[in-house]
Amino acid sequence: MKIDFIIKKLHLKETFSIAYGNYNHRDALLIELSHQNYKGYGECVAIDYYQINLQSFVLKLKEIQYQIESQKIIHPKEFFKFLSGLNLHSFLLSALDCAYWDLFGKLENKSFLELNNLPSKNLVESSVTISIGSIDQQIQKIEKSKWTRFKVKCKGLNKIDIEKLLQLNKNIALDSNASFTDEDCIWLQENCEVQNFSYLEQPRPIDHYKILKKESFANWMADEDCQNIESLEELIPYYKSINIKLMKCGGLTPALEMIKKASALNYKIMIGCMTESTVGISAGCLLTGLTDFADLDGANLISNDYATGNFVENGKIILSGKPGLGIDLM
Repeated sequence: MKIDFIIKKLHLKETFSIAYGNYNHRDALLIELSHQNYKGYGECVAIDYYQINLQSFVLKLKEIQYQIESQKIIHPKEFFKFLSGLNLHSFLLSALDCAYWDLFGKLENKSFLELNNLPSKNLVESSVTISIGSIDQQIQKIEKSKWTRFKVKCKGLNKIDIEKLLQLNKNIALDSNASFTDEDCIWLQENCEVQNFSYLEQPRPIDHYKILKKESFANWMADEDCQNIESLEELIPYYKSINIKLMKCGGLTPALEMIKKASALNYKIMIGCMTESTVGISAGCLLTGLTDFADLDGANLISNDYATGNFVENGKIILSGKPGLGIDLM
């Protein structure tokens, strides 16, 4: 097996504004694993509020290149055990895990769904992100859109804006990216109209969730608070829902385990994304038969996608049906 990797710049179609800042591009690390003329692809992106340094990932890959290339082709779950012993950041672990699933499926001529006996029908629709802006601009974007589910970004709580969004009678979620205060959260969870939002994501900074009440009008959803399977038990009294992102938890292999456990604990589950190309989004799309929500618009937000595979069209998940994760580079 051979490994190659390259850093690419993803350009956004328009400025992406969230509570953490404004972004016009993201840097992505593309990983290619190859064997017998078959190639598998995985990806991770540099996110500043996660302190991700792709150059340090490149140095790590050079350090472990020989160990990866000397591995025999084994089942992806066994390969993940090998990767787990290399002391990798979850973002890098995810890129390698996904690339190997893609390669292994192509070698076996079986899709990830076939290899894991996962559903391919009745897939949940994805939301599209509405960046921070004036409420009138946000409403205009929602009304013009062909998508039917929306995740509206906000910075802090504006009660008039909340009322305006609720009056739209659309499928809307709120994401404050940890910018709500304790007082904001109390007001929201005690307001019966708030149950009309499909979910309210990551209201407070990491580890400040104890003001939240699971049995309230708000469907609180953990994002940064829910990094991996170890987070699930602790969050039970506070969150009804969780956002699983492959880069946070370390790839498709741990995501499958996390979904299984979260379901057993009666969480509502979303498969989410960062700003990613179709390489990253293809992997996430394959889990939508197991989840209650999807937020997989990352590749729709960039102007220079470099891959084809599974994709999202006006919210509908379209699976390629190809072996592995179905990814090809353009």
